[in-house]
Amino acid sequence: MKRIALTLGIITTVVAVLFANHAFAAVQQGASAARGNDQPALLIGEGGIFSEITNVLLFATGAIAVIMIVIGGLRYVISGGDAKQVDAAKNTILYAIIGIIVALLAYAAVGFVTNAFTSSNQTGGNGTSSVGGGTSGSGTSTR
Repeated sequence: MKRIALTLGIITTVVAVLFANHAFAAVQQGASAARGNDQPALLIGEGGIFSEITNVLLFATGAIAVIMIVIGGLRYVISGGDAKQVDAAKNTILYAIIGIIVALLAYAAVGFVTNAFTSSNQTGGNGTSSVGGGTSGSGTSTR
């Protein structure tokens, strides 16, 4: 029974990997069909909806982290030497910095994944892209 479950899991994974680009293209086509005249054409990529959302969320995360660092600094200054308050202030600053690092790593991971999907979707068999209306023979994207 375990072998059957493992085999089905492997088959499902292979099928998912094989059809990932096709599924992404279908999602992009569906979004293009449903979009209004004043909405952006791209979901992913430069100027896409997802990149705009991630940029706004990264900005909000950075702003909140800076506010928390300032609050931690103020708590540290007004702690009056109390060990508990000093530790709490240091933890506030530490967790704000960790939050910034996690947000930047998440932004990089999302960028890596979306670039992997868009580059494999936009390139033809010879490594050229026709996003800008033409192709170049050097294997670079023409935007």
